[in-house]
Amino acid sequence: MLNNPELKRLIDELWNKFWSGGIANPLTAIEQITYLIFMKRIDDLDLEKQQRAEFADEDYHSIFDGVFPEASEDGQEDKVIRVAKETLRWSHFKNISPNDKKLEHIQSFVFPFIKALNGETAHFTKHMKNAVFIIPSPSLLDEAISTIEAIFAEMRKDSNQHQDIQGDVYEMLLNEIASAGKNGQFRTPRHIIQLLVELINPSEKDKVGDPACGIGGFLLGAYQHVLEHIDLSLLGDKEKELLDSQYQGYDIDVTMVRLGLMNMMMHGIDNPNIDYMDTLSKKFDHGELGTYDVILANPPFTGNLNKGEIDDTLSLSTTKTELLFIERIHTMLRNGGTAGVIIPQGVLFGTAKAFQ
Repeated sequence: MLNNPELKRLIDELWNKFWSGGIANPLTAIEQITYLIFMKRIDDLDLEKQQRAEFADEDYHSIFDGVFPEASEDGQEDKVIRVAKETLRWSHFKNISPNDKKLEHIQSFVFPFIKALNGETAHFTKHMKNAVFIIPSPSLLDEAISTIEAIFAEMRKDSNQHQDIQGDVYEMLLNEIASAGKNGQFRTPRHIIQLLVELINPSEKDKVGDPACGIGGFLLGAYQHVLEHIDLSLLGDKEKELLDSQYQGYDIDVTMVRLGLMNMMMHGIDNPNIDYMDTLSKKFDHGELGTYDVILANPPFTGNLNKGEIDDTLSLSTTKTELLFIERIHTMLRNGGTAGVIIPQGVLFGTAKAFQ
């Protein structure tokens, strides 16, 4: 997909619209674009599930059934304005006219709805609490929706490609950031993720972690690898929930956490486990130590940390992140566990005591 010139043109177009529309911070632009992609993706997934249920003559309860916000539990009338959840679908609101009403509808109802999608106690809800929808103008919103529709249509042309739509869009946007001379996050290329996942070959029983997961590429790669070897349709709700709970990620950037949560949800994990945490710091949950069967990671090797902030359970006498992350990964693995980690070559050839 990354070699598709029309797709590249559409991504360039989307990026330029946000840049000229007043959202100049690259990561903010990516976050806002991802919210829109997420809105479209959850509508598409829900419609697919609905069609499968109808084909199998099974009951299906759509996430778009009922009203939003839901009525208060005490049953008393209040003055809250409610709308049918069906109006919160991408396929509905994309056609709202004029554009200022479309923007108002998304700001007032659609975005609050997706923020609370998984219930009050979910990781997604917790980390979306302070998220804001800041597309500034009705015209930019309408143009972005049209371009995203075109992106999805272009991707659907290649029916044999396993589509990681958000991943492709995100990777292309990162390329735009790099070409614009901006500092950005870096997504591990998919073929590298696939290589490490195939080497480790995780099973559906393995607990898989990533202590610096970004948008969740390794977790998603492991999950999709497992799905290739089991029949998801044979899993009951509890078995599916147990499978989904086997994947845990952490990241130090709350924007990455949100993007990672949405990425996992767009690929079928209904209630993903990605948390905001510095896994090298004293705040790391020590209950996670020695509990993982598999760790897959491409941690950020950013130099040295403040010695006073490093978790006391890390024993290496160093402040270098490339060494501390390897020790952290080692401590997170259970006995007999396996890790696939991308490291700078200096780790293998450094002669200082901490490297040895």
